[in-house]
Amino acid sequence: MTDTFVRACALAELEEDTPKRVELEGVPIALVRTEGEVFAVNDICSHANVSLSEGEVEDCQIECWLHGSSFDLRTGKPSGLPATRPVPVYPVKIEGDDVLVSVTQES
Repeated sequence: MTDTFVRACALAELEEDTPKRVELEGVPIALVRTEGEVFAVNDICSHANVSLSEGEVEDCQIECWLHGSSFDLRTGKPSGLPATRPVPVYPVKIEGDDVLVSVTQES
């Protein structure tokens, strides 16, 4: 399966360590610019069904504001309770000034 990338936003719209919520092809995405890279994870916490983009970013982790679960932006894996399931992570590429994300799910 080939990844299909769609424009999410301009790179300049992403502030360092400040999540930005976008919706691509009906999928809520939290975009994060941190440690010199841009990451895209599903914006819905796997534990409590709330928006991760409202949380804080530190050490390449995004923290859910409701119960404090943190997820690795590289893998989507939770680093502690109460979340036990990872959130989906999406491929990102930068073309010129644009941030492109592929929401194509591999099976």
